Amino acid sequence: MKIARVEAIPFAIPYTKPLKFASGEVRTAEHVLVRVHTEDGVVGVAEAPPRPFTYGETQAGIVAVIGEVFAPQIVGLTLVEREAVHARLGRTVGNPTAKAAIDMAIWDAFGKTVGLAVTDLLGGYTDRMRVSHMLGFDEPASMVAEAERIIQTYGIRTFKVKVGRRPVTLDTAVVRALREKFGDSIELYVDGNRGWTASEALQAMKQMADLDLLFAEELCPADDVLGRRWLVGQLNVPFIADESAVTQADVTREVLGGSATAISIKTARTGFTGSQRTHHLAEGLGLEIVLGNQVDGQLGTACAVAFGAAYQLTARRAGELSNFLDMRDDLLTEPLQISGGELHVRPGAGLGVEIDPDKLARYRKDTK
Repeated sequence: MKIARVEAIPFAIPYTKPLKFASGEVRTAEHVLVRVHTEDGVVGVAEAPPRPFTYGETQAGIVAVIGEVFAPQIVGLTLVEREAVHARLGRTVGNPTAKAAIDMAIWDAFGKTVGLAVTDLLGGYTDRMRVSHMLGFDEPASMVAEAERIIQTYGIRTFKVKVGRRPVTLDTAVVRALREKFGDSIELYVDGNRGWTASEALQAMKQMADLDLLFAEELCPADDVLGRRWLVGQLNVPFIADESAVTQADVTREVLGGSATAISIKTARTGFTGSQRTHHLAEGLGLEIVLGNQVDGQLGTACAVAFGAAYQLTARRAGELSNFLDMRDDLLTEPLQISGGELHVRPGAGLGVEIDPDKLARYRKDTK
């Protein structure tokens, strides 16, 4: 089970429309396919989605750090030496999605080697999750129409509404329009991507106080320490720490400091090993968890649902597992399917997915 080689392959697949939110805009999935090869011929796969406006990573940077720094440090280790891998990658600061993809590809390779699904290796709680869909910036009528299409096509009834960096009245009008159209047949929560000040966030939440929101996520900047504490102390819904709670130390700081009461776990930035640690910490602190999305493609989403379905706490809420629906294509031989508002874990060993070589050849950027 020794690691023989690690590949980092850049690829680009356009979105059907721009995905807009307070911290940026994404028009093309410029991601990195990570493959971990073992001496036994097993290949584990995962996806690294760069978010330069959030973590400072770029596609070229991920390829470079994996090829020049990370791969040389872990080649020769076995698939079960995950703590050694974690320690060696941890010598380099930052680069969360590069590290996460290596970790998840190792888990996939291990699952394939021993003939077990990653979900079962992690915890095996269930084989599916309810799905939450993200609604990006647009006018109220357009966002209502998008929600209606998603409900009718996929049966999804939980929506995360992007807010922030727009007039507060426009964002609250969108959420109100959704609630008025669909009533209590849908679940709603808002994500500001750190786009409001604390006072703007409180103003918005007061305007939406009658809309029965599940959560409020990262409404104001993480470095506004006093403002966040003041805001969280006045809210009557859980406040999710996302970009401010990447590591377990971040989670501890945000929660014990009174700046958050729930957390988002994103496997794309903490892998399976780090996400598992964060899950256990949150469970011990009595926190709610939402399984977040890094605007993942289908491979990244397969990783996310494999983790979320493994535990009762993450499977309790709808996970953000549908962003791949906005991509024009993907790399998997068998596309993921959302039906009845649920996404099932793929059957089979590891992640249960395979990369289509023709699609990879079409979309990879390092051979053109």
